[in-house]
Amino acid sequence: MSEPSPITVPQGIAEIEAATPAPDRSDPEVLIITGMSGAGRTRAAGVLEDLDWFVVDNLPPLMIVPLVDLMTKAGSSVERLAVVVDVRGREYFPELTEALGHLRSGGVTYRILFLNASDEVLVRRFESVRRPHPLQGDGRILDGIAAERRVLASIAERADVVLDTTGLSVHDLAKEVRDAVAAGSVDALRINVVAFGFKYGLPLDADHVADVRFLANPYWISELRHLTGQDEAVRSYVLARPGAMEFVERYVAALEPVLAGYLAEEKRYVTIAVGCTGGKHRSVALAGEIADRLRATGQRVTVTARDLGKE
Repeated sequence: MSEPSPITVPQGIAEIEAATPAPDRSDPEVLIITGMSGAGRTRAAGVLEDLDWFVVDNLPPLMIVPLVDLMTKAGSSVERLAVVVDVRGREYFPELTEALGHLRSGGVTYRILFLNASDEVLVRRFESVRRPHPLQGDGRILDGIAAERRVLASIAERADVVLDTTGLSVHDLAKEVRDAVAAGSVDALRINVVAFGFKYGLPLDADHVADVRFLANPYWISELRHLTGQDEAVRSYVLARPGAMEFVERYVAALEPVLAGYLAEEKRYVTIAVGCTGGKHRSVALAGEIADRLRATGQRVTVTARDLGKE
């Protein structure tokens, strides 16, 4: 049986860090995601993407420095960068120490998230997807795992956060990642409030549908017919109808435990559809008001009017 593919073990990162003083300036957030193959790096990267991190997967280590340079240039909108670096790029992985040293000497603060799991679980995960370990060569999966542990030993020692995913479900892992590196991201849920007309059909992606046809229709008022719920005259008229504001207040209150439950279950995108007959007056006005109330609770909300412009 042939040996696993050889790979150079990188020198200790501590040697470079010890020779370079810690930066005294504030930088955009940089997170290095690494760890054992099969331990959940891809899932962790996906969680960070949902939290609006700019994520780059399987980047050669020496490309980290120019990428961070681009991020810190004037005019860049990227404030949080996560880079997944692992032994898939075996020829380049030893350069990670050098890249981190360059970041440190350049005054860039970074953190390292290291994902780990037991050998037994890693073997089971590789067997379930029927793929070889990247360092396995002609040997067994366990040979590849052992080789990878040797390669990653020094970086594991320097990790700021180590997550053992042995007993974690994908939902548990997502929660652990958020708690570890994205604490306080209460706006992680993305809500789209869509105004629509029932005559054109329900939005296919609607998670909740509110029917506001119980309110008087501005369409039958000649001076309002040509306007929409985005115009103040229509908005004021609709919101002044009996029951309109009571509906908004109670509906937003009813959504509170639902949205919290979505976050707990890792549902990150929610569509709330608000419908009237044609999707131009009542639904548009109420969708805007509901969105404003949700924003006031700290939610991140967008509003669209699907059927404006239709005959």
